[in-house]
Amino acid sequence: MLKTLLLLSLLTVPAVRAAPVEVRLAVHDSFELPKALLVRFEQEHDAKIVQVKAGDGNELLNRLILTKSKPIADAVYGLDNGNADKARTAGILAARQPAGADTVVKLPGMLAVDYGFVALNYDKQWFAQKKLPLPKSLHDLTLPQYKDLTVVPHPGTSTPGMAFLLANIGGLGENKAFAWWAQMRRNGVKITKGWSEAYNTEFSLNGGSRPIMVGYASSPAAEVFYSKGKLSAPNMGNLFLEGGVYRQIEGAAVLKGAKVPQLAEKLVQYLHSPDVQAAVPTAMWVYPAVSGTPLPAVMKHASVPHRHWSPNDRRIADNRKTWVARWTKTVLR
Repeated sequence: MLKTLLLLSLLTVPAVRAAPVEVRLAVHDSFELPKALLVRFEQEHDAKIVQVKAGDGNELLNRLILTKSKPIADAVYGLDNGNADKARTAGILAARQPAGADTVVKLPGMLAVDYGFVALNYDKQWFAQKKLPLPKSLHDLTLPQYKDLTVVPHPGTSTPGMAFLLANIGGLGENKAFAWWAQMRRNGVKITKGWSEAYNTEFSLNGGSRPIMVGYASSPAAEVFYSKGKLSAPNMGNLFLEGGVYRQIEGAAVLKGAKVPQLAEKLVQYLHSPDVQAAVPTAMWVYPAVSGTPLPAVMKHASVPHRHWSPNDRRIADNRKTWVARWTKTVLR
């Protein structure tokens, strides 16, 4: 009788559900996806996604390298073709990466998730009011009539800043690129830590004094989208100048030393799912990497350049630190 009562009492005690398994995803500060998509992954895999935001893309890489003996995450999103080779060389990526969908761009050792174009944006209204012709080349920006008009994020701390420098070197050649930067310093170029400071504080469209900035070719589409119907066309445009356009490919990968490598693989693969890829354009204002992903109508305002420039990946990996140091000496010291 006593055994029966004990058995019945055990059967009536509610089962304690195990806590979801945490999977940590290191991301740059611009990572954004609809919450519903993240929740869906969590529900399907009984998991909890913990985002580890680590600054801009280059800051993200540096932090992962500094903590590789005790990884701060299980997977990473936001490394790109400008620093992915350094990530591989530093040994922070797992030797085995999951298979992904077919993509229109590739990122060796990682799954390409999205791509976009870094270029010069300009304030259409400012140029119309001043009746100043748009520059037709990077050289034009060094002329007196364009003095104190340009703002650029620092390549040592900003992903688009680094991308723009790589486009300069790829399009003009190394020595001519740094000679151009020396001329830009004399012509009053403004340097900010990151894109956000350039856009929100210095760009004339937002109350600053600079009508030209290094940004993204998709920014005009974002301007229309966030106007919530107030704009049918953007007030900003793109300047696709020779040596001033860079194609940035961002990817995701499982990190070496991941605590939950299998779950990390599933999370990386999830970034290739149709719903995530469809959300990428208006969540992060880049193009989805997976082939055949439809684009929202607003992306018609995101003009695509016919050409882009960059040194090859190996050359970037070998010279990146030297180039940033030379840029700093040329522009800031």
